[in-house]
Amino acid sequence: MKNSRSESYAAAGVDITAGYKAVELMKKHIARTKNEGCLDDVGGFGGCFGLPVAGMEEPVLVSGTDGCGTKVKMAILMDKHDTIGIDAVAMCVNDIICCGAKPLFFLDYIACGKNIPEKIAAIVSGVAEGCVQSGAALIGGETAEHPGMMPVEDYDLAGFAVGIVDKKKILDNTRMAEGDVVIALASSGVHSNGFSLCRKVFDIDNNPDNLYTPCEALGGKSVAETLLTPTRIYVKSILALLNKVDVKGISHITGGGFYENIPRSIPDGLCAKIDKNAVKVLPIFDLIAKTGNVPERDMYNTYNMGVGMSVVVPASEVDTALEILRANGEDAYVIGSIVKGDEKIDLA
Repeated sequence: MKNSRSESYAAAGVDITAGYKAVELMKKHIARTKNEGCLDDVGGFGGCFGLPVAGMEEPVLVSGTDGCGTKVKMAILMDKHDTIGIDAVAMCVNDIICCGAKPLFFLDYIACGKNIPEKIAAIVSGVAEGCVQSGAALIGGETAEHPGMMPVEDYDLAGFAVGIVDKKKILDNTRMAEGDVVIALASSGVHSNGFSLCRKVFDIDNNPDNLYTPCEALGGKSVAETLLTPTRIYVKSILALLNKVDVKGISHITGGGFYENIPRSIPDGLCAKIDKNAVKVLPIFDLIAKTGNVPERDMYNTYNMGVGMSVVVPASEVDTALEILRANGEDAYVIGSIVKGDEKIDLA
């Protein structure tokens, strides 16, 4: 790219040479994510990937796309950009694992007011870390400079993941039955949802200093540090579980909280009866509710409340499931059971 430059484009606010530098800086991070399916290096017009279909009767591709919402605003305010990429990956791969699909590869898209190569590389370093945690390869992406559309310090981040599963192993909840048990997998924090409410509750836009004061309720951490904690990625622990246990349904607890996400894995005629007293609510959620005077119903309809994912298994396999999940680093515990009912979820 030595001969590629445009003084006229630079005068309009877009420095294409900064993009080339960013790509060079991010290559070392991308290299960490390479797996057996990678066929080329980043920089071409498309990312090539060889599908690992050995042993599958009917391989099915499962895709997911998402962003980090206004959590990006937290990264910008803190000038810390090396973890937000984990969130972008997590929001996609945690979705496709709910179908039983193993993530294969990931692509990212960064729109920015000004391309600062070191900042872009830091963002991609987080994306690469998320890919490593999920076993996905980072095979491509795009960085777009948008002068005039957003302030120079702003950016947004989104991603796209593709996974694979044998058709007969797709989780479709058709075998779920009364008496099955709901297991919670603890979250790492707020994850990547509800940040518009967080900003309102803590008056972040008007008083950003509220972010940085150490908070006793958060174990001495600041609100900003706590909110920016990356979304936990559950892929490897769920894959280990699927190999040994008859998993009947999985829910990724994202925007909409318990009320929107758990019902997505529950078939008609059944209901997930959740014991709220069993939920290990994280301190940040108590602080949000208290500071913003947010009703409990709204909290459970906005946030994960400390449960990043729920899994439904037969009662006879609960102990085995808990053992596998805990052996893979999860804080896993029972929060409810499947009963007959039309509401699909009952928080008692």
